[in-house]
Amino acid sequence: MERERRYLVSRLPPGVTSTKDIADRYITGTRLRLREVREQDGTVTRKLGHKVRLTPGPEEVACTTFYVDDHEWALLSALPARTLRKKRHLVDADGWLIAIDEFPDGSLLAEIDDGDQPSGEVPDWLDVVRDVSADEAWTGGGLAR
Repeated sequence: MERERRYLVSRLPPGVTSTKDIADRYITGTRLRLREVREQDGTVTRKLGHKVRLTPGPEEVACTTFYVDDHEWALLSALPARTLRKKRHLVDADGWLIAIDEFPDGSLLAEIDDGDQPSGEVPDWLDVVRDVSADEAWTGGGLAR
């Protein structure tokens, strides 16, 4: 279960602990996403994900993830898809762990995972421009269009 809030932010805050490159392939006509994650040390992880909305908007989503091997990746990545590339920066500061995605156009999208306890809190050091949690255009699938 994902309960995420998303915010456009003006800058990366201090406290970035890691950065990874992510390529998401949203398979045409499905709710499936192939994800390739490249860590700074060269490690590559590939996954197939399925997301189901539990509410009308993108704020609450049930997720299933399968890790795939090279053969499965080759077969699945041949399917028609829309691709989204980004750098994911993890920020760990003052008890907050926040993922901030940096897109090729320079925009920055912070994701706060509320887990089981929905919250409206945002740390003071996160320079929020706009709350886009309910905006479909700022979901991964929306950005890949």
